[in-house]
Amino acid sequence: MTAAPCGLDYSRSVLELAVDLLGATVRHGACAGRIVETEAYHDSEAACHAHVGLTPRTHVLFGPPGRAYVYRSYGIHALLNAVAEPEGVGAAVLIRALEPLDGIGEMQARRRRERPEELCSGPGKLTQALGIDLAQNATDLATGPVRIEPRTGFAPDHLAAPRVGITKAAELPWRFCERGSRFVSRPWPPGLRGG
Repeated sequence: MTAAPCGLDYSRSVLELAVDLLGATVRHGACAGRIVETEAYHDSEAACHAHVGLTPRTHVLFGPPGRAYVYRSYGIHALLNAVAEPEGVGAAVLIRALEPLDGIGEMQARRRRERPEELCSGPGKLTQALGIDLAQNATDLATGPVRIEPRTGFAPDHLAAPRVGITKAAELPWRFCERGSRFVSRPWPPGLRGG
């Protein structure tokens, strides 16, 4: 079953938004990709940065919905998130993987990879490919340097699976992947490729 066309109402449930962002486009400069994988995070569960409360690092998560929350993971990769739910609730959708659309040559140069499947198939890979870094933290996703453009049709067929790369609340099935996409990050969830 597919959801209705995405109007990008970031103030709604982070779980709804995580599904409805599938098929939307992330654009930064000349580079863009279609979202094929997301993960939801909410302050009610321990894997979310906002679970510890309001801090200098987490204040963006509690701010207005529709902002970019960009943070550095393990001191290496910048990761892009879309802040969700009403102001005062700490929640965001991690953009985990994109299907490259525009600026592929620039992405290949940044990633030092040729195959399109290797350019944006992970949250650190996609920010490197699109040139997204901490300077874009707290910017508006509708008008800022990083924009998320709504999809024009219905949500692609998707599946839910447990989130990856975390140890807390890892059992929650809050990872959403476009079924059949070869651009989803590994490890691929069971059933992704129809098997």
